[in-house]
Formats: sequence, C-alpha cells, structure tokens
Amino acid sequence: MKNLHEILKKENYKKVKFKITKTQHLLVKAKINGVEGRFILDTGASNSCVGFEHVELFLLNAEESNTKASGAGATGMHTQTASQNKLQLGSWKNNDFDLIIFDMSHVNEALTAYKTKTVDGIIGADVLLKGKAIIDYYNNCLYLQ
Repeated sequence: MKNLHEILKKENYKKVKFKITKTQHLLVKAKINGVEGRFILDTGASNSCVGFEHVELFLLNAEESNTKASGAGATGMHTQTASQNKLQLGSWKNNDFDLIIFDMSHVNEALTAYKTKTVDGIIGADVLLKGKAIIDYYNNCLYLQ
C-alpha cells in the first residue's frame, strides 16, 4: 500500500525504521533513559529486555525478581526487573517503561557465530501492544501510536 505512511501519520503513528540483518532479525535503534542501543524487534518475546551487562549503561535500577525467563534455546534463567524507565524509538516515547534484565549471552553468541554485531536487548510484544504496532516489512518500518 503506497500511502500507508500518510494514513498512519494522520492517526498519530510514529515511524521507526528497522534493518533486517543477515540472520533475518529485525534490528532497531532505541534509547533507554537517553542512552542509545541496538535491539532485536521480536514479536514473539513477551517482554522487552536487556542483558545484565548493560544495567549501568542504560542507568537501570535493577531489582531482584522471582520470575524465571525462557526463550529460544534457554529456559529457567535468573532475571531482574527495572521499572520507571524512559524508552524512545524514533520519536515515539514511553516515560514509564518496565524492563526484564537477564543473561543474553546465548543470543549474542549466536549472532557472533554468524559474524553479525551483538545487540543490547530485545524490544518485545509489551512495546508493540502498548504502541498499537503496525509492522511494514516491505518498507522496513515499524509504526507506533
């Protein structure tokens, strides 16, 4: 649809460009608490997350969690949470955003094995639902309202 952008702009959607990596992941740049990072856009991830090694980088107030994380290739992983963060993708913002913090080394090891750059975290369905997301794969755009 040629005029999708114009239609969504009238509905106050914000356009966020993404890249498709050679591993077929959707890669977006996002800011957490004003600090930019590289994130996989993952419609199958229930929550957005960052790795333990990035707690200081993104100025997170990490708290222990009893919840165990699981994902492709890993289950029962220890987690922490960080609440009341500022998230920005393009010009779309959320000023009260919660994150899961867990060991993302298995994700980055897999990316490194394919000689692609590592990521700082994952943008998951929590953001996509909150932003009423529309993904335009043909034009490599994510729209958030």
